[in-house]
Amino acid sequence: MRKMKNMKVVLSALFGLSFSWNVCAQQGDIKDQGYVHKPSTSYEYPIDPAVLQKLDQWRDLKFGVLFHWGLYSVPGTFESWLLCSEEKFIPRRTKIFGDMPYDDFKKWYWGLSESFNPTKFAPEVWADIMKDAGMKYMIFTTKHHDGFCMFDTKETDFSVTKGPFRNNPLKDVTYQVFDAFRQKDFMIGAYFSKPDWHCNDYWSRDRATPTRNVNYDIKLNPDKWKRFQEYTANQINELMTRYGRVDLLWLDGGWVRAPKEDIKMDQIIDKAREYQPGLIAVDRTVPGRNENYQTPELTIPKQQLDYPWESCITLTNHWGWWKDAPYKSAAQVINILTEIVAKGGSLVLGVGPTPEGTIEEEGIRRLKEIGQWLKINGEAIYNTRTTPVYQSENVWFTANKDGKTLYAIYALPDNMELPQEIVWEGNEPAGKMVLLQTGRSVKYRTKDGKVTVTLPKGLKNESLVFKFKQKL
Repeated sequence: MRKMKNMKVVLSALFGLSFSWNVCAQQGDIKDQGYVHKPSTSYEYPIDPAVLQKLDQWRDLKFGVLFHWGLYSVPGTFESWLLCSEEKFIPRRTKIFGDMPYDDFKKWYWGLSESFNPTKFAPEVWADIMKDAGMKYMIFTTKHHDGFCMFDTKETDFSVTKGPFRNNPLKDVTYQVFDAFRQKDFMIGAYFSKPDWHCNDYWSRDRATPTRNVNYDIKLNPDKWKRFQEYTANQINELMTRYGRVDLLWLDGGWVRAPKEDIKMDQIIDKAREYQPGLIAVDRTVPGRNENYQTPELTIPKQQLDYPWESCITLTNHWGWWKDAPYKSAAQVINILTEIVAKGGSLVLGVGPTPEGTIEEEGIRRLKEIGQWLKINGEAIYNTRTTPVYQSENVWFTANKDGKTLYAIYALPDNMELPQEIVWEGNEPAGKMVLLQTGRSVKYRTKDGKVTVTLPKGLKNESLVFKFKQKL
């Protein structure tokens, strides 16, 4: 078993969209502009027992929140990416900002640091909202690619604690968010961008910035690159030593990796675990020892996978806050979560707070509906594991950890009415079957491997969960 766990598992061609093809139907603004990072094609289990233990605990949680909040929230625009002058981003910048010269745009964007003043920021309210939504872990953007730090760092003055919010007692927003969510028993995750486009030792100011990558020859400028390595290591060290318990270090910007842009990630993670034993490292899209779980973005794998993974999907059609952005319905999110869990993964839902530091009322309403469904049906989601037969049309199956109790989750399509009967193939029940919405037994019959459940009258029109023992 140990040998199997430590094998590299080849996963190419497994990722794509299946039943939930509509997961990303609203994501065109992101996907069309090249914002989606392709997942790794192999996975390697960690060997540290403390990491394996925490990873197993994380796999029980199933549902979390990812907050994108920073300078891009002030005007409500794409997080950091418009700073990049790669060809794919120019039409988007031009559409929004017209013919503003590129250098002027960068000055304007970075100047938003003088406007970021979230006077309505109340982290305990955030925590209450996400707790009520049924979420169990959180990830917060401590720094995106634009380099603006949402924590009190000694490495740069480009920070929320040095701008107009500096005199507010909640100025170190990362500390405040982590603390509020820890008090609600969440696992705590720190999103951190490895590239830093504001740092002179990554994007040198005496050179053009034609791509997302470092803009000078590292071999010809080893001292400059060494300073950037130390800058990155020092900032991660600050997050690991001054912000209490951190369970996940969620690293973005997968192009910063050995051998071309080596920041010595092995040493950084080893050092971090001296302060945070069992820390789950998520070095996104960089297969190997520091990608303890994978993160398919805005998509769901085609097939069930037996290693740790998490789909990161947005509640609106953007990661950060945009004015009047359309929201996914609660039913859509519930069905997305159901498919992901049946396939062995977890869902982290992207939520973008407003410039003032609040969660929009429309978002709160959707999240509350999701939480109400999970209060009744959550035992089919939390602490579950996969079962070999995991799908029959739009019925998804999960299993209790004992492997004997199964859950059949009928994913009701959005804006559809419940049928009179629900039919699936495989996973035949033995004995009574209970509908979690009512807590009562339901009538069913089996024939030729098909299970037909007759629904009682008066049910709430939503996805349904049936609990039963599996026929041996």
